Amino acid sequence: MREDFLHYLWKYKKFDFTNAVTTQGEKVLLIDTGTHNYNSGPDFFNARVKIGDQVWAGNVELHIKASDWYFHQHENDRNYDNVILHVVWEDDVEVQRRNKSTIPALSLKNLVDRSLISGYQKLFVSSQNWINCGKSFKNTSSFTLRHWQERLYIERLEEKSVLIQDLLKKSGNNWEAVLFQMLAKNFGLNLNGDAFLSMAQSFKFSVLQKASQNNLQMEALLFGQCGLLEKQLNIPYFLELKKEYAYLSHKYKLSNLGVIRPKFFRLRPDNFPNIRLSQLASLYHKHRKLFSELIVSKSLEVVYQILEIETSNFWKTHFTFQKKHKERRKSLSLAYKNLLLINTIIPLQFCYSKAMGNGKVEELISLMEQLPPENNKIIQNYNELKKDCVENSLHSQAMVQLKQRYCEFNKCLDCAIGVKLLQRKA
Repeated sequence: MREDFLHYLWKYKKFDFTNAVTTQGEKVLLIDTGTHNYNSGPDFFNARVKIGDQVWAGNVELHIKASDWYFHQHENDRNYDNVILHVVWEDDVEVQRRNKSTIPALSLKNLVDRSLISGYQKLFVSSQNWINCGKSFKNTSSFTLRHWQERLYIERLEEKSVLIQDLLKKSGNNWEAVLFQMLAKNFGLNLNGDAFLSMAQSFKFSVLQKASQNNLQMEALLFGQCGLLEKQLNIPYFLELKKEYAYLSHKYKLSNLGVIRPKFFRLRPDNFPNIRLSQLASLYHKHRKLFSELIVSKSLEVVYQILEIETSNFWKTHFTFQKKHKERRKSLSLAYKNLLLINTIIPLQFCYSKAMGNGKVEELISLMEQLPPENNKIIQNYNELKKDCVENSLHSQAMVQLKQRYCEFNKCLDCAIGVKLLQRKA
């Protein structure tokens, strides 16, 4: 028995509430179960129940055993002074508030249909499946799945907003600087994301705005701050970068002491830090008003055109400073552009929209639905469980959120799919 199951029973009234009686022998009439609280404090706020002849309005706390009240030290916490009912599975001890008044207790142990308990155990208590409801997931209706995926995606956007809000605070609410920092992080991908972000935070955005007028200076700024110009090489292009960086470093008092050095190990050559930094430099040299161009764009074609960039000429024949190869164009692939849309542009548009007071997400959802789904092990596994489960990027982002925030933590009863499957079993 888990506490989240008690939450489910109370929230959805999945017990014989017509015969509910406190362990003190008073009849309980359930008027309103209240609002489920997922943060600290009582489990349900603003509930309304009639106990005996008295109607009570306040909070409800749930525990497996009544004695858990004392184990969690609620008797000393003023946040629990307004608890009007203690809902438990097993009432093993009388509990009191801080003022020593007794809290009525309702035990659900004998009020729940055994088939519901059995269904819960079969569906969600399994260590053999990739996810708890793996065998039943295919039975999820398309209506339930699509609505839950949309909610999961908004939840994921909210999580991504945390970093954006933190960067805004550190930059003095400079949206252009935050766009650069987020782009830098995502140009670095998983391996070098933190390194590129630390580089982007190591100088004022005004320095970038001035350097962006000259592509060589832009590259010198990014390469130098990442520590990629610290070798001694007798290569004309390298020496030019080093000279420009020395000038910028002196003029703007730059320092890269706290910048994480990017890695090359186990990267495909197209993802080498110098290739991605050259592309990022080209983007800002080509688009001086990048934020205003991207933030208002709701067209994939327009965004794709903005991101139609490539490296400077030197990197068309090099992956490193020293090794030359046959000339070829190194631009952003369509998949890479989509990655930037998913992880930078759309989350920033979401945050900016909220900050401007409209908070509309319909256009962003439409954009995500136009993007192809990501392809990773999580998506592959869900598609094996249910055919056509993931058809676009909104779906794939939602299912990653589902796996990482719900399935991994056995939060089946906070999941719309889990609740529906349990109701069907019952």
